[in-house]
This record gives sequence, C-alpha cells and structure tokens, in this order.
Amino acid sequence: MGRGLPAAALMGLLLLLYIVVLGTRAVAFLGSGSAVGIAIGVALVVIALVGAWALVREFAFGLRSTRLVRRLGAEGGLLDDDLPRRPSGRVDRTAATAAFDRYRDDATAHPEDWRAWLRLGLAYDASGDRRRARAAVRRAISLSAARP
Repeated sequence: MGRGLPAAALMGLLLLLYIVVLGTRAVAFLGSGSAVGIAIGVALVVIALVGAWALVREFAFGLRSTRLVRRLGAEGGLLDDDLPRRPSGRVDRTAATAAFDRYRDDATAHPEDWRAWLRLGLAYDASGDRRRARAAVRRAISLSAARP
C-alpha cells in the first residue's frame, strides 16, 4: 500500500539497528550488578523484544497485503485508476473520498468477501485514511485465509 518495498526495507533496517543498539545497552546494564542497572537492563530488553515483535508483525502484514493486491490485480479486480491526480502523482483526496462510497457499500453488501474489503482498504488509503485502510486490509487478509 503506498510507499513500497524500498521504504519498508529502510525503515526495517533502521528499526533493526535500533534494536541491536538497545540490546547491547541492555546487556551492559544487566552486567552492572546494581539493582537499578539490572532494572534498566530488563526494561531495555523488554523494549527491544517489543520492537522486534513490531518489526516482524509489520513485515508479515506487508507481505500478506502485497500478495493479496497482486492476486486481486491478476483477477482484474483492482480499483479503477481514473481518479484525478495532483502534480506530485498522488491521488486527489477529495476525488478519492467522493469515489469511496461505492467501495464501502460493496464491503457492506459482501462482508465475507476479502476482495471487497481489500478494495475498501485501497480506497481508504487513496483518500488518506491510513488507520482505516490498515483495518480493512487486515480484515481482507483474515477473510482470505479463511476463504481462499
């Protein structure tokens, strides 16, 4: 959805670097022998583990959503790309929001169809609502796993 693999890879590498630095600091604090140092070390380990979990979760989401978008594209079911664009190439949000209703109505009419939910997620993304886009795509992923 959106920025693509290079941006995701860069952000993943930066987060991985952060986790490694955090982990080395945690080991140093754990080896300090003082109660405060050990407590800080444990807290840093927890933060590093949460960061690693988030990294894995985001990449898994990206892979699954990319797979579904490719599948929908191969079926010819992607959104119509006839929306006006700004000079930057991004879809005009006002036009995307106006065209959004048909995708919402389709997902409402077909609540068990992953294709409808994926199109809704792509429409949310085009209109700039990233939170709802991710939620709709997550629903599409879970529906596609249950009903290929």
